[in-house]
Amino acid sequence: MNSPRSILFIAFLVVSFFLYQNWLDDTAPGVKQAAQAPTQTTQTSSDSGVPAANPELRTDGSVPATTAPGETPSSVAATQGARISVTTDVLDVKISLRGGDVVNAQLREFARTQDSEARFELLHSDPARLYIAQSGLVGKNGTDSAEGRPVFYVERDSYTMSGDSLRVPLTYTLDDGSTITKTFVFTKGSYAIDVLYTIENAASQHKEVQFYAQLKQVITDAGGSMMMPTYKGGAYSWDEDRYEKYSFDDMRDKPLSIATEDGWVGMLEHYFVSAWIPRSEGTKQLSSSVLSGNLALMRVIYPTATIAPNSQAEIRATLFVGPKDQDAMAAVAENLDLTVDYGFLWWLAQPIFKLLQFLQSFLINWGLSIIAVTVIIKALLYPLTKAQYVSMAKMRMIQPKMKALRERYGDDRQKMSQAMMKLYKREKVNPLGGCLPMLLQLPIFLSLYWVLLESVELRSRSVHYSWIEDLSAKDPYYILPLLMGVSMWYMQRLQPTPGTDPMQQKLMQYMPVIFTVFFLWFPSGLVLYWLSNNLITIAQMQWIYRGLEKKA
Repeated sequence: MNSPRSILFIAFLVVSFFLYQNWLDDTAPGVKQAAQAPTQTTQTSSDSGVPAANPELRTDGSVPATTAPGETPSSVAATQGARISVTTDVLDVKISLRGGDVVNAQLREFARTQDSEARFELLHSDPARLYIAQSGLVGKNGTDSAEGRPVFYVERDSYTMSGDSLRVPLTYTLDDGSTITKTFVFTKGSYAIDVLYTIENAASQHKEVQFYAQLKQVITDAGGSMMMPTYKGGAYSWDEDRYEKYSFDDMRDKPLSIATEDGWVGMLEHYFVSAWIPRSEGTKQLSSSVLSGNLALMRVIYPTATIAPNSQAEIRATLFVGPKDQDAMAAVAENLDLTVDYGFLWWLAQPIFKLLQFLQSFLINWGLSIIAVTVIIKALLYPLTKAQYVSMAKMRMIQPKMKALRERYGDDRQKMSQAMMKLYKREKVNPLGGCLPMLLQLPIFLSLYWVLLESVELRSRSVHYSWIEDLSAKDPYYILPLLMGVSMWYMQRLQPTPGTDPMQQKLMQYMPVIFTVFFLWFPSGLVLYWLSNNLITIAQMQWIYRGLEKKA
């Protein structure tokens, strides 16, 4: 490991490892959770997706079906009934009056695709890609039951935010005169929607209900690529673990079932997240299931609430539907910001992200911010890189003597090895001198790699005065990957010639080509970082080389 050719080789292995690790995360991230998850003791789920509370009501131990007559999971969207529209400064939401479900959520500040006028839809009711947020009341006196779900009444069919907040009340009157009001509370600039159930018991007997909230989604591919795989699936947080992924395969193989005092459940995809956050005390049940083979649910169920006659009770929860904005998510729920997953290097990636945010605050250009972060990190690591490049420069300067030894000893490897060791000792060269600095740098570079991959801030962000219109997408003209490949090739020209092994020499010659092919599909923000890193490395190498050559 006596030259940056080894760095390129190790970097290639590391990138390959992380691509493989991403693939594993997509296919089986929850093996540990599936094996260790505690058993839920009070709730089960039915084929409709509505939790079946109080299964003891049947003497045979079976769980009553809760599908409305004629309803199947695939027809849920078609039977939602009338909807109301809610518009805020950041959200366009549609709420079904049947059940009060959020069946569509468009993020107004995010385009569906680059240069698209249409807004990105996180929630949608299209049966082929159903993805909705449901909530309701089950239990002994719940409104969501085997007979169906309530149809709420509203005063008008559309609401538009004009102040700092907006309240949208939906009401439902029971036969005994009791009323249930389901109020959605929207806040200016926020992707968090508070859901408030107000239950007024006008009957002469106590009422017992359990609130449930769930995310229901048709299982589809993550949408990433082999080169840049992304995670799509469930996630949750509970008392014993701040954040865990729970993939669709996990839901099929061993449904989640745990009891917790605090936590949340969510559905993740690249750059965006939806989550239900409980706002009540007591032991909640977190669970998951897969219906009809392709309809995944992540759910939370509250403990039973008892409402005395002629009194009322309130039940609260929060639905988050928006981008993976760490600051916004941290303000909504503890550990929700961990859905921006930096892997095992999160402790290093977090401060790098904060630095990137700080630079962007006054550079007002994410491309320049990426370059500035790279410059700062390379400057901080310069003492390490200097030791690495000095070792490499000395190896480069003794190349003629090494070539003479090869010609002298030919195929006699033993004598060649002995002569090389003497040469190293005489010239005070340590062929392993660049290994430790390189190994210390790799975690930092990989952390920055994950920061750029996971940051929704780069989505649809252009580099001003350039052809790059979206730093989260590949370079449309492949200019950055080709420049990156040229910079790697030039770096090789500055490095010592590898050993006598023809296979090693061939491999190192093709490394720039292999990396260029990889980077053709990488987000341009990542390629910009790698290109900037290479150019700074070349400048540092030449500076150190010239200084040593003058001394020699």
